[in-house]
Amino acid sequence: MTQTLTTQPIITWEKLPEDFVLPDDPVENLNHPLLAATLREILEIAEFITPKMLIGSNFALCAKVDKKIVVKAPDWFYVPSVFPIEASITRRSYTPHTEGDVPAVVMEFLSENIKEEYSSKSTYPYGKWYFYERILQVPMYIIFDPDQGLLEVHSLKSGHYELQDPDENGRYLIDSMNLYLGVWHGTKSQITSHWLRWWDTTGNLLPWANERIQQSFQQGIEQGKLELITRLLTRKFGEIDPNNLTKINNLSPSNLNELSDTLLDFPDLSALSTWLDQH
Repeated sequence: MTQTLTTQPIITWEKLPEDFVLPDDPVENLNHPLLAATLREILEIAEFITPKMLIGSNFALCAKVDKKIVVKAPDWFYVPSVFPIEASITRRSYTPHTEGDVPAVVMEFLSENIKEEYSSKSTYPYGKWYFYERILQVPMYIIFDPDQGLLEVHSLKSGHYELQDPDENGRYLIDSMNLYLGVWHGTKSQITSHWLRWWDTTGNLLPWANERIQQSFQQGIEQGKLELITRLLTRKFGEIDPNNLTKINNLSPSNLNELSDTLLDFPDLSALSTWLDQH
């Protein structure tokens, strides 16, 4: 019986030649670029991104396999550390090892027609799954179906991807980023759909720019209301006990609204203290 020997591909990490023509395929889904942009937007607002990082979408990741150039452009990827380049140079591709770290995270958003996201085709030009798992050896490969809101996180274990289970909140810890990734349903840019969102390790949802503006606006309103209440109470009762001031500062927005509507009805500080103890 003849035994078939399987040879390992010979991989070299060479920068893409300057004259290499990158594919210019049209976008399959208008929502995919927006999904990628919002993932980066959140990280920018949270001041997560540093100059040494490389975060991209639909951008060429390269390797030479058996003397053939292979290029894949994931929907989103994150590289923790890259070698600096001159300010006058525009980065048009990225080759791991030669230009910096291997991408720690690669994401693909499911397309309707081509399910290459799961392709393990091991011959040139190679399936995406095979390229990320066996060639680049990306530690975390994420596949997201925005239509169904289905999120898969695959971690590289002993050279192969294993599907991870979410935590009790339905989120996944992305170790290399020290952030959680999960699915959020709502409206962004006039589109109501499933979105990928980041949470910090304490469970706080990291906001988009418009949400941060709304939060700042609401905080400004509440702070102004708090200062007005304090002035009115001081004018009516004189100096306010520090313990009561602390309780006022810790009131929820709804209780703060209630206090602003009734603060002139308190006959004395004792009545105010009783109300604060109840809220």
